[in-house]
Amino acid sequence: VQLQACGGGLVQAEGSLTLSCTASGGTFSSYDMGWFRQAPGKEREFVASISWSGGSTSYPHSLKDRFTISRDNAKNTVSLRMNSLKPEDTAVYYCAARIRDSTQFDYWGQGTLVTVSS
Repeated sequence: VQLQACGGGLVQAEGSLTLSCTASGGTFSSYDMGWFRQAPGKEREFVASISWSGGSTSYPHSLKDRFTISRDNAKNTVSLRMNSLKPEDTAVYYCAARIRDSTQFDYWGQGTLVTVSS
C-alpha cells in the first residue's frame, strides 16, 4: 500500500489543523492506520492509531484531548484533526499502515510538515 499525506503548514499557537492521508494500492480496510511525528533532533513518536473498522482508536495520554483520528474506508483516507496546537507540536507528521491485528507499522507515507508559531 502507498500512502500520501497532506495538509501540513504553518499555524499559530492555539490554532487547528487537519492532516489527511490517502492510501492506494491495497485494500484499505485491511489495514489499521496510524499517525506518527518527528520533531527536529528528536525520535519519532506515536500520535494516534485507528483500527481497520474505525471502531477503536488510541492516543498517548498527552495528546488524547487535542487530537482526533478518523478514517473513511470508502475514500481510502485517514485524517488527524489537531486542536489547540502548541509550538511543541511542530514536527513532520507521518501516516502509517499495518496489516490489521499485527503489531508493527510496515508502510509509511512521506510526511507532511506542521509548524506551529508562538
